[in-house]
Amino acid sequence: MASPTDPPVTKLPSPCVSICQMDPEDGVCLGCYRTRAEIAAWRSMDRDDQLQLLEILKDRHAKVTGVRRRPSRRNTKRLSV
Repeated sequence: MASPTDPPVTKLPSPCVSICQMDPEDGVCLGCYRTRAEIAAWRSMDRDDQLQLLEILKDRHAKVTGVRRRPSRRNTKRLSV
């Protein structure tokens, strides 16, 4: 349980890039690579779930563009403290 002196855990900003167009074949947004369900759920997700989805989105982006994704240098443990 968090103590009163712990900093509040803030949620992440939406991965939306204002290119809101759904691919009719797979139902994934061409801008942020989220499904409609993921877009709708973003605000209600906790920070850990948001970070997990961001990793999934990076993989989707790499698959669509053919650009290999480099490993994240982000220390997720440090971010969730």
